[in-house]
Amino acid sequence: MNVEHPVAEQRYDRELWGLSPLNFDLPQELEANEPPETRGLTRDEVRLMVAYKSDDRVVHSGFWDLGDFLEAGDVLVINTSGTMNAALDAERGDGTALELHLSTRLPAGLWIVELREPAGPTTEPFRHAAPGETLRLPEGAAVTLHAPYPGHTARDGGSRLWLSTLDLPRPLDEYLDRHGFPIRYGYVGESWPLSYYQTVYATEKGSAEMPSAGRAFTPELITRLVAKGVQFAPLILHTGVASLEDDEPPYEEFYRVPAETARLVNAARAAGRRVIAVGTTAVRALETVTDEDGTTHPGEGWTRLIVTPERGIRSVDSMLTGLHEPRSSHLAMLEALAGREHLRNTYGQALREGYLWHEFGDLHLILSDQPSSVSRQQPMREGTR
Repeated sequence: MNVEHPVAEQRYDRELWGLSPLNFDLPQELEANEPPETRGLTRDEVRLMVAYKSDDRVVHSGFWDLGDFLEAGDVLVINTSGTMNAALDAERGDGTALELHLSTRLPAGLWIVELREPAGPTTEPFRHAAPGETLRLPEGAAVTLHAPYPGHTARDGGSRLWLSTLDLPRPLDEYLDRHGFPIRYGYVGESWPLSYYQTVYATEKGSAEMPSAGRAFTPELITRLVAKGVQFAPLILHTGVASLEDDEPPYEEFYRVPAETARLVNAARAAGRRVIAVGTTAVRALETVTDEDGTTHPGEGWTRLIVTPERGIRSVDSMLTGLHEPRSSHLAMLEALAGREHLRNTYGQALREGYLWHEFGDLHLILSDQPSSVSRQQPMREGTR
């Protein structure tokens, strides 16, 4: 597949791209501020809202019962990118303490990085750096800011995202293991080890933030699904920082879709089986290498694709995803899959039923039809709340 240059400028406007995602009020008490394990639950004991596109029916269940909603031959496309300790303490020449977030590794040794400054127990974007500035990092390392990242300069001229180069005393993974820590935002009240931000099937570190739709999978659940005949198709999309602000386009992310994954997806579609993306990251990677006729190809590179209702989705018919913030671009992708009214209905139910948002929260399964094995609403297991 052809890949555009990863730092090419692009015009971005929400209306131009067909992005006017669902807006709603998210109560603070529905923001998951700690891993479910700290609430006495296993990973797969989070709640699961299952929504059928064909008739808008919604079933409230638990993630451990995922297999009740799937059938042999269904394909789950998973993102096996592992999460890095992508946050580092940084210091400007004048001694100002900042936090550096590594976002995306680009060709020629370049990185997209984000600068943030302390704001109480959390951080907020820092927009006062200058081109050519070098910041100190732990163990004598440094980051040099070369230019604001194209398309992400604020109206006042400041930028929080930069094209930069790193000067490290040891290999990246080793350095981050020693000095880095997971990126977290204000709704997470305390620091958690990297293991809480890792999916059980991660194979290759590279994501700034966890591809969180797959967090609830456990080895036991995966074994049960495989025994049932559900197939897993892996790919890679290294996620960047998720702290996009109004009028900022999603930026380039590295992806790799193996030939075997493309074959599994095409075969499932040809056989009339469901192709279920685990997370918006899996959709973005697959859509990048899927033709207008729905044929998926292997490929790798950096994708700038924005999936909108106007464009539509060609590669999958179903999706497992978390619950997304009001007006986020992820909601536009869900709308492309299921439609605005379907999304309005399911999110209304999630709010009324007290589902939890963000990476440590509950999950939402959008299915293209109703498998014959599901005939009634599944009971909630005690201890899920």
